[in-house]
Amino acid sequence: MPQVKATPALVNRLLPAPTLVKLRARGLYSHGHFPSTSRISCSSELPDRVSDKLEASKYSDEINAENAAAGDEEGEYLGWSKEEIDAISALFDRPMRQKPLKLPNPARQRALPLPLPHKTRLPVAPAPKQHIRLAARAALSSRTSFSDQVRKNPEFLLGIAREIAALPPEHSVSTVLDRWVRFLRKGSLSLTIRELGHMGLPERALQTLCWAQRQKAVPLFPDDRVLASTIEVLARFGQLKVESALEQCVPTASRAILEAMASGFIRGGKVDLARKLLELARINNRTLHPSIYVKLMLEATRMPEGYGLASALIDELGEVSDLELRLQDCTAVMKVCIKLRRYTAVESLFSWFRESGGSPTVVMYTTVIHSRCRDGMHREALSLVWEMEQAGCLLDLPAYRVIVKLCVALCEPERALRYLLRMKEAGFVPTSDMYNGLIEGYVAEGRLAKCRQLIREAESAGLKLDRRLLSHLSETGNVQSS
Repeated sequence: MPQVKATPALVNRLLPAPTLVKLRARGLYSHGHFPSTSRISCSSELPDRVSDKLEASKYSDEINAENAAAGDEEGEYLGWSKEEIDAISALFDRPMRQKPLKLPNPARQRALPLPLPHKTRLPVAPAPKQHIRLAARAALSSRTSFSDQVRKNPEFLLGIAREIAALPPEHSVSTVLDRWVRFLRKGSLSLTIRELGHMGLPERALQTLCWAQRQKAVPLFPDDRVLASTIEVLARFGQLKVESALEQCVPTASRAILEAMASGFIRGGKVDLARKLLELARINNRTLHPSIYVKLMLEATRMPEGYGLASALIDELGEVSDLELRLQDCTAVMKVCIKLRRYTAVESLFSWFRESGGSPTVVMYTTVIHSRCRDGMHREALSLVWEMEQAGCLLDLPAYRVIVKLCVALCEPERALRYLLRMKEAGFVPTSDMYNGLIEGYVAEGRLAKCRQLIREAESAGLKLDRRLLSHLSETGNVQSS
């Protein structure tokens, strides 16, 4: 009779898991194989049927016995004991040992790496249309002719003026201009003529205009820009012989020519001729730029006899309905009004400027504050100081001077001293009149120790204080100046 071999698959299917664990513990089953097949093999001496029954009954008895004891032995071979669980839990309850932090050595501390360009550069935004137009214009200018690139180049045109100025008196300007005529166009010589006027050469400016009128191959005239520049230079140096013919010139001349003539008269100090020109323009309903009136005001207030003319010009500007003044012109008119003691006009002009949508600068704020101080409106001036600071204006030296004088006038020397310290922190050097005002304020309060301190600071800075103030203090014996 053939032997029946117990394979690992057969044993795993027939025996439960606890039985397999017990067999492994006893060494009877290892790696899925029994140590010998003699125990489960049948003897060849018995008949097949009898041996099968005996083997089956014996094997079933062993299986029943093993299943009965499986419940008791499962915890013994598969479970954890209480001592083992407590030992493992104790390992997790104990805190882990951490390595102490080591402070960096400043001597060995490495400097931070330099920022990389690709990390610090801002992301590229879409280019506005204006930049696109400028780039296209630059690309087109590289393909334009050399004459088109040169005809408006300031360095080239100023260089022509310097060459003309270097000519001997007997030589004509054509010696220089004939060499550059192929590069000139209409309007190019206006800058050259103005530069000749700055050099004090009105004759050369007139010769340049006459040379431009004679050119036929390259038409350079008629041109209002060149003519206006020449008229301004000639009027400035008193070589424009049109005083008797102003009545005939004003109705027919262009606005650019009239403004150039008025500017030349003003810069030359001929206030009466400029005033006559403006009066004729008003009679003939010719409108000139308001900056001409501002220039005439500033020139007229240089002398006391011109105050009446300046006041009349201010009244004329007030009658203009559609007045258009630039920021610097508006501030200049305010300064003229302060000199004429017309403080109401300053307030009206300041209100008009803000209502028209303009943003006052620190110069305009300082001018209005100074006007209110001169008018005795100290509290209103202080409120404007707060408004200026809230607007984020950076104070300059004139602004600090006006504010310090305002605080002294308000009998608040401590506030004035704080502004003086702020001015020093901003990098400005205090002036002697600021120290004089502070000392007078502290003298009025009887704080002589503070006066001594301020005198020492001023003298250490090399400033000369008011001698009358120092002599008055020295006579009383309170303050000794070194």
